[in-house]
Amino acid sequence: MVESILLSVTRVSTFLGPTLLTTASGFFFETEGRFFLVTSRHVVSDPPSSHLPDRLEVAMHLDARDLRRVGVVSIDLYGGGRAAWRQARDSGGEIDVAAIPIDPGSLPAERIVHPFTPAHLQQTLAELEVGAALHIVGFPLGFYDTVHHLPVVRQGTIASSFGVRFQGEGYFLTDARTHRGMSGAPVVVKIGDGSELPWRLLGVHSSRLDMLNRDNALDDALGLNVTWYADILNVLTS
Repeated sequence: MVESILLSVTRVSTFLGPTLLTTASGFFFETEGRFFLVTSRHVVSDPPSSHLPDRLEVAMHLDARDLRRVGVVSIDLYGGGRAAWRQARDSGGEIDVAAIPIDPGSLPAERIVHPFTPAHLQQTLAELEVGAALHIVGFPLGFYDTVHHLPVVRQGTIASSFGVRFQGEGYFLTDARTHRGMSGAPVVVKIGDGSELPWRLLGVHSSRLDMLNRDNALDDALGLNVTWYADILNVLTS
């Protein structure tokens, strides 16, 4: 059997009409009987780069024994002139996380999905130290197992004090090799508690972080990434 974490994550394709724009990562979240797709907010709308899709497509497995069987679900990003996704801001400004409500009745009845829930959110900050190992599950450069429709996993570490808002923003830093296409990927740690989904959800990967004044000829990239704290999902899915 495939690990449950790989069935929590989905490849997100953005479209404007029939035109494919980009690919990204996302994951499923469920609370009190309500179902959400979570990804980076800039995946669904990024006016500064003129990235303004009107719908998404995500894939869901249909057979736990035959992972080649998937169903593609189309999600409209606007309804009645309003954005379908939920986003938020705090004292530090906009938070780069979006949660899109999905009617479970619109999903394949035979779907094989392991959504995160509020119980998977990290509750105790003292348990996580700088340098602690973590995993980022997604689709770097759109790369994945195209036969079985499964994401890949990158390893990393916590690179700033977990629980402290780096630079006053609602995120912490990770040290990991990431690429375009991983925006919206869950950042997790294994807890091995014997549950169906034995992972703790720490945050949502957003983007690489670099120095604006870095000399491209003399200095390597920092190799650091922005991860928004996952507890924002309590607000976005309430």
